[in-house]
Amino acid sequence: MEKHISSQFDADLTNVSSRVLELGGLVESQTRHAVYSLAQLNLEVAEQVIATEKEVNKMEVEIDAELATIIARRQPTAIDLRLLMAISKITGNLERAGDEAERIARMVKQILNNHGNPRNLPSSELRIASDLASNLLRKSLDAFARLDVNTALTILKEDDLIDAEFNGFVRKLVTYMMEDPRTISASLDLLFVAKAIERIGDHAKNIAEFVIYVVKGADVRHTALTEIEKAVQ
Repeated sequence: MEKHISSQFDADLTNVSSRVLELGGLVESQTRHAVYSLAQLNLEVAEQVIATEKEVNKMEVEIDAELATIIARRQPTAIDLRLLMAISKITGNLERAGDEAERIARMVKQILNNHGNPRNLPSSELRIASDLASNLLRKSLDAFARLDVNTALTILKEDDLIDAEFNGFVRKLVTYMMEDPRTISASLDLLFVAKAIERIGDHAKNIAEFVIYVVKGADVRHTALTEIEKAVQ
C-alpha cells in the first residue's frame, strides 16, 4: 500500500483493512463450522454458527462507519478512493457469505428436526463443493491482504469448479428422490444447502474481482474471463 503525506491516513487505511481481514477470518470460520455441522449433523455446532452471525453483522456496520469517517476526513482520490470503495463492497460480500453459512446451519437444524438423522442421504457428497468454497474464500482474503491480482484471477477460474460440483450434486439428488419418494423433503433441504455453498463461492469470486479493481482500476464484473486476463496483464 502506498505511503501518504499524512501518516494518520496510512494508519486509517491499515486499520480498516485489518478489520476487513478480521471479519473475513470470522466468516471463514463460520463457513467451516457450518460445513462441519452438516457433515456431522451436529445441532450444537449449527447453533454456534447461527449465533456468530450477530458478530458478523456488528462488524459490517462498524467497518462501514469507519469508511464513512475516512472518506469525510481525508477526501481520498484515485487509488485510495478505489480501495475504500472496494473495501465497502468486500465487506458486504463477506457479510452475505456469513448469511449463507448461517443458512446452512439453519437447514441442518431443519433436517434434524424434521427428518431425525437421515444418514441415507448424500450430505457427505457436498464436502468437495464446501471445501472448494471455503478455500476460495480464504484465497480471496489472501489476495486482498496482498493485493495480488494473480491469485484473484485464479479464484475466478476456480469458481467454475464449484458450479460443476453443484450441478452434479443436483443430479444425484434427483436420482435419490426418484428412487425413494420418501427422501424428497430432506433432499430439497440439502438442495438449499448446496445452493448456499455455491453462493459462498460466488462471494469469494466477487471479492477477487474487487481486488483487481483496486490494483488495476478495471471493473471486471460481468466480464468474460479472457477479457479479465487481458486486464490484469
